[in-house]
Amino acid sequence: MEKLPPKPKKKNVTREELLNLDKTELVERLIQLEAHNLQLKNIIAKNLSDQSESEVNLKKKPFDFTKCHYRRILLHILYFGWNYQGLAVQEDSNQTIEHHLFNALSKSCLIQSRETSQYHRCGRTDKGVSAFGQVISITLRSKYPPEQQHTDSSISSEMPYCKILNRLLPKEIRAVRWMPIPEDKPEFSARFDCKKRQYKYYFPRSSLNIAAMQDACKLLLGSNDYRHLCKMDVGNGVTEFRREIFRADITPVADESNDPTTMYCLIIEGNAFLWHQIRCIMGVLLLVGQGNETPEVIAELLDIEKNPRKPQYNMALDVPLNLFHCTYELEETNKWVYDKDELRCVISHLQTEWTLNNIKTTMIKDSIQQLEIEYAKLLNGCKMDSDEIDENDRDRVISYTDCLIQGVKSRVYTPLLKRETCSSLEEMIEFYKKKRKIT
Repeated sequence: MEKLPPKPKKKNVTREELLNLDKTELVERLIQLEAHNLQLKNIIAKNLSDQSESEVNLKKKPFDFTKCHYRRILLHILYFGWNYQGLAVQEDSNQTIEHHLFNALSKSCLIQSRETSQYHRCGRTDKGVSAFGQVISITLRSKYPPEQQHTDSSISSEMPYCKILNRLLPKEIRAVRWMPIPEDKPEFSARFDCKKRQYKYYFPRSSLNIAAMQDACKLLLGSNDYRHLCKMDVGNGVTEFRREIFRADITPVADESNDPTTMYCLIIEGNAFLWHQIRCIMGVLLLVGQGNETPEVIAELLDIEKNPRKPQYNMALDVPLNLFHCTYELEETNKWVYDKDELRCVISHLQTEWTLNNIKTTMIKDSIQQLEIEYAKLLNGCKMDSDEIDENDRDRVISYTDCLIQGVKSRVYTPLLKRETCSSLEEMIEFYKKKRKIT
């Protein structure tokens, strides 16, 4: 029998081809994509279910939690979320921080289940976002009965929670320290009792006007309605957008320098933050730093009476964002518990990660410097006696921060206040009322 030729692979449809399709063809294509998406979700769900069943079957003898004592604690964890789908557990992915955290907690029998662990997290970080200072409140298995748990000796000789978890967690997620929650505060929550959250957003100086960005930061301070500096989540019932920012500043990470590769960060502190609030703020600050907007655009965006609709703009990239510190009144009277040897291991591990990543960064920077010399020679049409490049050279390529603003960059810049706007908050509330998603 003659062998049939292989079927040609379908190429991705271009934007132009989609625009040429009529409405019926577009609807048919959407229906096919929805069906394919549902099929993939069912396959993933089945694989996850099979994996969970196989893990259960490996347990020879069930652990008897009825014989255990329990202790309520705060647990400080750090993670680099660059390759994760966010903190919160998701139905169609195992690649979340909480999935791995609860997998470790369950395997070590520190908890019986998430539902019985009284778990709260300080801040929910999205896909790609990291945290040095994430804090959770949780009830874990203890060596001691409740009446003995709050003595110094029982705390210092308690189960090594961080060491146990770090042996089971991926290398990007580390448990750092823990704190006992006093018995007179059984309802203490890492989320609801947090007094201040600090985030950092890292970026290179590039050719940004740092002074203008710092002036813009001053206008963010205080209690304001930040509906135009976040992604409004009205569909999930969020209709109040007033928050308080205690601090907002642009500072150098190390020594300040005019070199375009000098690293800076936005440090921003508040009682709580809205969905994508910091990334939206950073997106506008980058426009200010590039000279496309003046610092006063922040005041305009905060004036919801003068500007009732949010202009359309792209928020900043997720990777540089870090939930850096969470503050609790409990820290004034209680001490964090460290395992000295385990802390040494965490520091050593992070130093290894820094070394490997900094070597890559240095290699790339060295290549950039050599290519910049060749580029300058090419433009000048002559040989250069010095390897140094004039910092004021207008033809020098400095585009380090271009990648930090998501979306397609327009050839002709349109000022924020002259752009097309989104629906107003009132219009969005009315829309979701009709869909009965909010009351």
